[in-house]
Amino acid sequence: MFELTPETQFALEATRQAALLVAQIEKEMVWAALTKEDRSPVTVADYASQAVVAAALQRACPQDKLVAEEESGLLHHPQSSEALQLVTQYVRRVEPTADPARVCEWIESGNAPATGRFWTLDPLDGTKGFLRGDHYAIALALIEDGKVKLGVLGCPKLNPECCPQADGEGALLVAVRGKGSWVTSLKQPRTYRRLQVSPQTDIRQARLLRSFESGHTDAERIEAFAAFLNIQAAPLRLDSQAKYALLAAGQGELYLRLLSPGKTDYREKIWDQAAGSLILEEAGGRITDLGGKPLDFSQGRTLRNNCGVLASNGILHEQALAALRAVGAVPEG
Repeated sequence: MFELTPETQFALEATRQAALLVAQIEKEMVWAALTKEDRSPVTVADYASQAVVAAALQRACPQDKLVAEEESGLLHHPQSSEALQLVTQYVRRVEPTADPARVCEWIESGNAPATGRFWTLDPLDGTKGFLRGDHYAIALALIEDGKVKLGVLGCPKLNPECCPQADGEGALLVAVRGKGSWVTSLKQPRTYRRLQVSPQTDIRQARLLRSFESGHTDAERIEAFAAFLNIQAAPLRLDSQAKYALLAAGQGELYLRLLSPGKTDYREKIWDQAAGSLILEEAGGRITDLGGKPLDFSQGRTLRNNCGVLASNGILHEQALAALRAVGAVPEG
């Protein structure tokens, strides 16, 4: 069992509180949205989640910095006053002292420089999944000098066995570098179970994790990759870093994040990969970019030195890298 240090306890409880709050917002707002294009639940959930984690960080580790996805600028506009009040009402369920000014201050604290020691947060990873009532995650990680030291995922639509379950207990995952990956119930944290990746050695039987959202990937080349390897297993589709939870728990073997043909200059944000990458690695898996380079978290808010992502159970990684080269999915240079 890993040691529950004060920083690990903070990360687990802050992520848990944020995930439970986002789940409440989903139940109360998503189904009340007038149209599928109404993104106001996402706005409220993103901001409320970030404020809750930032407030907890200021209490637990006041000397530490936060690098997070959202900025509070839009909430200062007069036309956003109703949204700000709604965000504040939700944050107050966790932080009773919350008021609009304090909420904006907490959110804005996530704009710290990504240098030295800092925490990075995706307050709501998997926007489309959230709006569909499907998978999403809250992802928090501690980075020191370019290395992910601690990662936590809160996944309301997984159960403690890391299997999809819409109205179950949820899954709370944690990895500490050198100490393994572990999972417990999100709603009722009890015993932690150690995670281990799949032992699958036959790449034809590999379960490929796919996103519903295709805006940041190349679906055609993923199909070519699967065909080249003669992969027989049906792909598993879900949004967010919940895919890393499934990989770490042995519920899949491969995950690709290819560069979209229209966005070849795109680089991953650190908060989209930090927590999930450590959880996968500490469960025995491997994660690199498409050319096989380790992910470099020392370059600020993006993975500037990396192109795309390949994650696997480790055993199949080299075969997958070779297949990516064969189908032309590895960017030149």
